[in-house]
Amino acid sequence: MDSINVSELVERLGSDEDAVRKMAVFKLQSNIGDPSFADVFILEGGLTKLRYLTLHATGNTLAYSLASFSRLLEVDKGWEFVNQDLVERVVDLVVTHPLVNILRGAMSILVYIVSHPYTTSNMISQPDSFGFRALEPAMAVHPQFLEMLVSRLSAADHALCANALLLINSLMREAITNASEADWAKFVKRLRDLGVTEAVYALMQSTALQDLSHPLLEFQALTKVLLRKWRDVPVDLEKPEHRRALKGIHLASNPERVTTPVDDGEEGPRKRHNPEKWRRLGFESETPAWEFDEVGYLGMKDLTEYVRLQEDAFQKLLLEQSTKPAEQRCPIARASLAVTSILCEHFEVEKADVDDAKFQLSFESRTTLDKVFKPLILQWPLLHTAGLQAFFRLWQTTGAETEDFMKIAELVRILLEAVVGGATRVSDVHEVEREIRQFELARLRHLQMEVLELTYEGHWGHHLGQIRDELDHEALQFVKEQRIRCLLAGAWFPNGHGHDGDAGAKQGLNPAHSTSQRYAKLAHNRRFLHYADFDIRSDEEPNLEGLHKKIDLTAAVVTSNVSTSSEPNSSTTTLKATHDSVPTRKITIHGYLPSNSRPASPKTHARAGSAVTKTPRKQVTLLTLHPPTHSLAVEWLDGLRMLLNQQSITNETEKLIAMVRDYGLKIRLLNVRFDDMALAGDAPEIPSREGLDEDYYYDVFGN
Repeated sequence: MDSINVSELVERLGSDEDAVRKMAVFKLQSNIGDPSFADVFILEGGLTKLRYLTLHATGNTLAYSLASFSRLLEVDKGWEFVNQDLVERVVDLVVTHPLVNILRGAMSILVYIVSHPYTTSNMISQPDSFGFRALEPAMAVHPQFLEMLVSRLSAADHALCANALLLINSLMREAITNASEADWAKFVKRLRDLGVTEAVYALMQSTALQDLSHPLLEFQALTKVLLRKWRDVPVDLEKPEHRRALKGIHLASNPERVTTPVDDGEEGPRKRHNPEKWRRLGFESETPAWEFDEVGYLGMKDLTEYVRLQEDAFQKLLLEQSTKPAEQRCPIARASLAVTSILCEHFEVEKADVDDAKFQLSFESRTTLDKVFKPLILQWPLLHTAGLQAFFRLWQTTGAETEDFMKIAELVRILLEAVVGGATRVSDVHEVEREIRQFELARLRHLQMEVLELTYEGHWGHHLGQIRDELDHEALQFVKEQRIRCLLAGAWFPNGHGHDGDAGAKQGLNPAHSTSQRYAKLAHNRRFLHYADFDIRSDEEPNLEGLHKKIDLTAAVVTSNVSTSSEPNSSTTTLKATHDSVPTRKITIHGYLPSNSRPASPKTHARAGSAVTKTPRKQVTLLTLHPPTHSLAVEWLDGLRMLLNQQSITNETEKLIAMVRDYGLKIRLLNVRFDDMALAGDAPEIPSREGLDEDYYYDVFGN
């Protein structure tokens, strides 16, 4: 302000020469945003001349004047010069003028006028100068104003596009806040009919997101506000539009009237409405208005939209349901309301607030932007239809009945959370619909268990940790016992490699001649492993008495020719196998030879003064087994190791332990305890054992 003479600048604004005025207003636009400069400018009488230029100038002089006036309103000054003449002039420019730099300033002025808060003084002195009402007279003169405004959303100039969306947001916010229910609903419908939702959806998925982040996020917040407003409007059949919507649903169902017998005095049979007029459509009663209490008019809108878009499918579904018993029919209307409620929960409609846009704009990167924006909320009708169709599919696939309604609704909630919640900012809505349609039930069940575990983890994390520890131990003991039982059962092993590598053979424990089959079996005391070699494999399994060789396992170690997995330092391993006919799987048992078969140990003298010691015993290979199949190798390798309290090393055993543990946890999570059932009513009667004896059996496979 020190370098600019405000008095001289104001004087030049009133010059007869356009070039002088243009230069003056050009300098003004870069300084008027300073509140102190604005105060001096107004005191010097500059506001009157600026308003004159705004109303009558052309070209760049007009563009600079509009920008200056907009920045003056931004610092909350100059409102006394805002009247209908100014509003009509700016609206006319928005509708008729082609130049981008003029359109930017004009739209910016309208944004401030519409957004200007109502104060007591304003409402008394200028009741129609601000808010949505300030534009109504000008919009009546220019009915194409809204259409032109929406068309600007596809402009190549991002600043113009942003200003157009800011103005649309201001109009929507003002209408929602201050207009009556009928007025704001009509205004929003008009905007949507002009394609504002599709245009904003395209912008949210475009590369111009960074430049348009503020107005786009505000539009997203306003969409949530609208959804909440519709949800909070109770369904009232006294209102014509509500009554028409419900009647439209009924007529679209292709209802058949019931013929009643002829009464005395009547000429012929009469046709009346089906006594289950509304229950037939999936409502719980014949007075359906109360069933919309949770989701209000939003639920009715969603159901109406589904029926309108899927009328043929709706009629076909009703026809199919009519052939089933009542308890097996899918309640279409209830399902629709449930999907609406699920979507409200997913998009957090309850937390809708236009001010969300103000504190969510501290973005650090494009990645953060992608997380904040949820363009799929603008495709609400398509998501509702897809969710409702998924409800029907799950109902049919699972064979659900009326009492299973909430279970199917929970599955749909998990499905929508997974697909819609997992979609990115640029995900195509049709791809999302397709994924919802094709989502496999088995995968959905898996997600359901994960959600259940997380839910319980959040509430009972400490207790679940204890349960998992218990189940880990139980699963390990279960699998250990299963593997050891395989050893107790015994198995045949080919001797394709001979047993010249066995130290036991060299010491006389094994026969000197080569045989083709070896049979091994664990003793019942689980201490000794008995085995013998045979020329041929007999059909009958040898008993322990026929296995004249045995190994004491109390101090044995089991190894195998296994390779580590592809991951370094992995505890899971995979047995080797080749395409040769000769088995290459090998399990080796190391231990100590019996004392009577060990040669005398030489005595050595230690250093002077030390006692005479014996040579330490060394472990040798006691037995080598060549499992013919992979499964047998896994059972015997880990069975022997677990018997000796060594760590199991095969991937199959680890998976089996994990599966047993997980199933145990799921069974416990899904278990309905007696005390939980008792909370809902009286405790069930305990059956009496009177008259029972020991002559009974368990029907394991009974219902």
